[in-house]
Amino acid sequence: QVQLVESGGGLVQTGGSLGLSCVASGRTFSDYPMGWFRQAPGKERQFVAAISWSGTNIYYVDSVKDRFTISRDNAKNTVNLRMTSLKPEDTAVYYCASARYPSSYYAASSQYSYFGQGTQVTVSS
Repeated sequence: QVQLVESGGGLVQTGGSLGLSCVASGRTFSDYPMGWFRQAPGKERQFVAAISWSGTNIYYVDSVKDRFTISRDNAKNTVNLRMTSLKPEDTAVYYCASARYPSSYYAASSQYSYFGQGTQVTVSS
C-alpha cells in the first residue's frame, strides 16, 4: 500500500519561503515519478510540479516557474518542494503525489494515482 506523508506547510508572509517534504512508503520509491498538486478553496486541484524517477526531468506550471524547486532523494524516499517569493495566490493545500506506473509520463497530471493527506500553505498579504 502506497503511503505519502507531507510536512512543512505553514503561514508565511508575501515574499517569504517555505519548504515541503513528502516521505513515501509501500513500494520502490525510486521507480516512480513524483509530483506536487495544490488546491485552493473553491478551485480545482492544480498540478504544480513533477520530477521523473531519476530527477533528470522536471515540470513546473508556469505560475511557479523560477520560484519553486522540486527535488528528490531516492535514498531517503523523499520528494521536496522549495517555494520562494511566495504570493497570496499560492495559498492552498499542497498534496504530494506518486505516479501510477514506473513508465508514467512525469509531466502528465492524469498519471498520478496516489496522494498524501495534504499540508496547508497560507501566504498572508
